[in-house]
Amino acid sequence: MTMNIGTLSVLFPLILLLVGLAFTVLIDPYIRREYRRTMLVISVLCLTLIIQNYWDYILTIGEPRQMLRTIVTIYGYSIRPVILILFLYIVLPNRKRRYFWVLAGLNAAVYLTALFSPVTFQIDQGNFYRGGPLASCCFITSLILLVCLLIQTFRSRRTTGKWDVWLPIYVIVMIIASIYLDYSIKEGLQPISFLTMAIIIGSVIYYIWLHLQFVREHEQDLMAAQRIRIMMTQIQPHFLFNALNTIRALYVKDPPLADKTLENFSTYLRQNLESLSQTDLVPVTRELEHTRLFTEIEMLRFPNVRVEYQIEDSDYTIPALTIQPLVENAIRHGVRSCKDGLVTVSAVRESDAHKITIRDNGVGFDVKDEDTTEGTHVGIRNVKERIEKMCGGIMILQSEVGKGSSVTILIPDRNEEAQRRVGNEGDLRR
Repeated sequence: MTMNIGTLSVLFPLILLLVGLAFTVLIDPYIRREYRRTMLVISVLCLTLIIQNYWDYILTIGEPRQMLRTIVTIYGYSIRPVILILFLYIVLPNRKRRYFWVLAGLNAAVYLTALFSPVTFQIDQGNFYRGGPLASCCFITSLILLVCLLIQTFRSRRTTGKWDVWLPIYVIVMIIASIYLDYSIKEGLQPISFLTMAIIIGSVIYYIWLHLQFVREHEQDLMAAQRIRIMMTQIQPHFLFNALNTIRALYVKDPPLADKTLENFSTYLRQNLESLSQTDLVPVTRELEHTRLFTEIEMLRFPNVRVEYQIEDSDYTIPALTIQPLVENAIRHGVRSCKDGLVTVSAVRESDAHKITIRDNGVGFDVKDEDTTEGTHVGIRNVKERIEKMCGGIMILQSEVGKGSSVTILIPDRNEEAQRRVGNEGDLRR
């Protein structure tokens, strides 16, 4: 039988979609091997499902071939739950799925009875499909798997993005709607069932969902590496040695002050180490406390340096290790060589943002000189990127040679209630 234009217009896009999906999965550097294998198997099974649908369509309108059409129909009923189980492989990594396979095996066994019994279905002498008492076994099995898929999808919300979870939920709703549509139309009106179309489109959506997860994991790994680099810039060997030498000298002149400085120094080191595992925003009060610990040690080392705080707004959150690196930068490269060096840290509330400013009266630099900026002011770029990515803020750097520098951070308050809760939790922990 010659394939008409209407049939071709349905088959051709679906086949191209599956081929494109398989090729994209193969070249995607983010997807791990086990997920790549699962997606490729899904693509192949979906392709066989298209073939099964079209073959069944041809056998429906062609000469009666009861046995062949029965085998083709059995395959269709057996393979759909298998594809849903593979969707579960995506949502349920590294979990036992034995019971799902037992369910799919029982479903296939039930439909195999059609070879010698009409308990599920039969193709009569007139080439008509006749459903038996267990004709809905595939749909019941699929419904059970869809419920399990829905439950596990909701459970995965803790490890996925805020809106990512709606992609697999949309697939589930789409599959359920396609089952209803298949029951609503008359037999033989279309070469590819709505359910097959929904499963194929769902496969593409699941790939997109997977890709989003792995891209997010990759970004988190980059953030973790960045936090390590930032921490290492804050705990340079010369700072450790100089701080310990300062504490040792204080034990000769002022033992109580030496004890207090040693306690501040140990707390400072502990907080730097804790920041390695800190992926969420932290209360700004915690960041200011960390900065004070550092500056108290620095002011003991450099009596010509003063650090003043003008804090009028402190009820919000920021990325960890944001203020302290900028203050250290101002001391090390700005005011340390000045006779009366002053670094001011201020925090005020503006109309729609929280504004933090770190200003110094040091030597300054030429902002346009990228070599000087990158070589001398270590950590500024990392702080800027984390502010932009983690809380949607901006950082403005200004400097003038011989007059000093200032760094302004603007944090939007669009999630003020959530920020307040995090701030309160941080206060309780302290």
